[in-house]
Amino acid sequence: MPYQQASIPIGADRAEQFSDALMAAGALSAAIEDAYAGTDEEQAIFGEPGEENGQIWQRSLVIALFDDQCNVAAAVAAAAKECQLEVPPYRIEQLPEQDWVRLTQSQFDPIRISGRLWIVPTWHDIADQSAVNLRLDPGLAFGTGSHPTTRLCLQWLDENIQAADRVLDYGCGSGILAIAALKLGAAVADGVDIDEQAIVASRSNAEQNEAAARFFLPDDLPEAEYDVVVANILANPLRLLGGMLASRTKAGGRIVLSGILEEQAEELNGIYSEWFDMQPPVAEGGWVRLVGVRKVG
Repeated sequence: MPYQQASIPIGADRAEQFSDALMAAGALSAAIEDAYAGTDEEQAIFGEPGEENGQIWQRSLVIALFDDQCNVAAAVAAAAKECQLEVPPYRIEQLPEQDWVRLTQSQFDPIRISGRLWIVPTWHDIADQSAVNLRLDPGLAFGTGSHPTTRLCLQWLDENIQAADRVLDYGCGSGILAIAALKLGAAVADGVDIDEQAIVASRSNAEQNEAAARFFLPDDLPEAEYDVVVANILANPLRLLGGMLASRTKAGGRIVLSGILEEQAEELNGIYSEWFDMQPPVAEGGWVRLVGVRKVG
């Protein structure tokens, strides 16, 4: 089915209201983007679950999708009237009918993590058979290797995993870090997540990669200490989980933390220094990786 897409620039104070009004007027979907995305004026906005930052782009672009029979001009006019605004300037483009699965797949290419480590979607051929290739498709669980935090953790694993290491991936998402640890030579890799869907996705990904990683909900995780604990989550839970993650890390073992914004690094390093000798942060794209060695005694 072909569609019509309207792009409507609007101020931050009315963007959400206008999006809701467009939906009421017949839009199939409405999303808010930065009107300056991809330019020098692009505005970075970061947030975390559980934190209301109240931010939206100062100059927003509402992208609304309509079916090909809808009177878009009438819908935009109705939304403007509902919001007590003059009808804003907007642009309409036709989206032809197409194979949306193929289009989505075309947006995900193999990702090179290091000289020997690749993330390869299943619909792509493996270019380098001698590399460590992780077969992973975008899905419901977080973690495909495209985000800086995942790449930072994967790069550390690639450079530091040793053959006898037992690894815990806390907040495993797609299971990518536990699977990578095994493919890179770790002896054991366990993953844990609070989301049952993440456990299902992780087990499926492990089977696809012929990796004997195990995945658990928190209450089911066996009592054990690990040589390496990786937690690629976010600052809020990391603030609360320090003692628990330390208890899972062997004396002399290493912890790898990510999902942390650069401005949060000093605070998190301070918190974890109670249990670990922390190293300077490594940053990429506004995010950081923290690494520490578990103190003895």
